[in-house]
Order: sequence, then C-alpha cells, then structure tokens
Amino acid sequence: MGQLEGRVAVVTGSGRGIGQQIALRLARDGASIVVNDLDDAPAAETVELIKKMGGEAVACNGDVAATDFGERIIATAVDKLGGCHIVVNNAGYTWDSVIQKMTDEQWYAILDVHLTAPFRILRAFVGHLRTAVEAEQKAGKRIVRKIVNISSTSGVNGNAGQANYSSAKAGILGLTRTLAKEWGRYHVTVNAVAFGYIQTRLTTPLTEGDGGTIDVQGRQVKVGIQAGRIAAMNQMIPLGRGGLPEEAAGSVYLFCSPDSDYVSGQTLVVNGGA
Repeated sequence: MGQLEGRVAVVTGSGRGIGQQIALRLARDGASIVVNDLDDAPAAETVELIKKMGGEAVACNGDVAATDFGERIIATAVDKLGGCHIVVNNAGYTWDSVIQKMTDEQWYAILDVHLTAPFRILRAFVGHLRTAVEAEQKAGKRIVRKIVNISSTSGVNGNAGQANYSSAKAGILGLTRTLAKEWGRYHVTVNAVAFGYIQTRLTTPLTEGDGGTIDVQGRQVKVGIQAGRIAAMNQMIPLGRGGLPEEAAGSVYLFCSPDSDYVSGQTLVVNGGA
C-alpha cells in the first residue's frame, strides 16, 4: 500500500506539465485523483494514464476562475470518489507586460486564476471539511488533510514584467499562512511551493522575435522565454538547468505525504539553488 492509499486528491491544471506530473505522482502512491484542465483531451489523457497505473481518476474540466468552479470540483471529489483529503491549487498561466502597458483585463485575468480561484476552491472545501471532521471525531479517527498552493519565485522576489503574476503569487502565500492558522484545528496542513524556472510549455524557448501562444477562453496569450534569457538563467542556477515537471511534482508530494504532518504554513522554494 502507498502512503496515500484511501486519499482523494484534487489537482487543478493537471492535464499537462507540472500538474499532470503531480497527479501521476500522487496516484502512484495510492491517491484517487480529480483531474482538471480547460480542455477535455489533456484531462482525458491524464485520467487514462492513472487508470493504466491501476489507479482511480475522474475529470472535472473547465475554467478554475469560473464563479461556480470551486463548488463543482469539490463536489466531484466527494460525490464520485468519496471524499477530499488533498487539494493542490496548480492551474494557471502567465500574461506578461510592463505595468504601463498592462491592461485591466490582464491584471484581473491573472489574479482571478492564481488567487481568486484557489480562494473559491478552498472556501468550498471547508464546507465538506467541517462535516467530515465532525464524523471522524465521533468515530475516534484523526485524519490529516493537505493543501498545497503553487506559488512562484516571482511571488517571493518579484519579477520585471509580471506585476499581475507576482502580485497573485505573493497573495497565495498570504492565503496559505492564514489558512494554516484557521484550519489547524481541523488537522489540515496548508503549505506552498514556489517554483523557479521549470521546463514546461509556458517556458519553452523562443526564437528572437517569435511569440508562441496558448488559447485561454478565447484569448490568445503569448508564452515562452527568449533563448538568451534561458541561457542566462541556466548560468545562475547552481544545478545548471531548469527543473523538470516530474521534479517539481516531487516537491509537492513532500507536502502531501504523511511525512509532513507537522509542517504547516511554510513555503518551499524550488529553484535549483538559485
């Protein structure tokens, strides 16, 4: 049996990249997974990969920033998989610009996906949490639940061109520390992982002058990093490279496993030693 046998985990943005690797890592240790993506096909791929491992998974797709999404994804975990023990708020993207060129739409879109969406998901989670803990206490059980919020070194240190993203990722650290204090009485640990440069589709190298894009609810958002900047970052990272998505997932797993049952309100910076 894995350390997460019998646990149900919600992982937002788990159709691709880091989120997919987090879902697979938790499933490998026995957790049942609620997979989420904006698009059906990537989520279906992750669900299928988990099932091929012998695990259990269902999809709850759609925009995490939708006003009803928090209630919907927690209900999916409870109704289809029997509970909710782990929440990983991972979904997100970047939409960069220096502040004088940043529109209100850019500002609010990034705050909505990185800060408001986790707030709504966790607000929905506490409704299930209180009922579950009361029943467990009556049965003489003590179950430790886990929240892991994904932040960034941009939220810890700031980053030029990312006033929106840096603000949202700093805000998620405040939310993490606050809920660690509010939910300790329910046996919930709340921690954050702040990633530096991880090699995903959002950080793919660009030829000078090019601009890769992703489609986010009809918006064509430019993503990627100039090759020269990637080379400079690799020189600054003592390990000499950006992290891999599966390595990023390993750091999240630390906060989901029973080995961290007395660790709460902390931020783990994962940046290769930079």
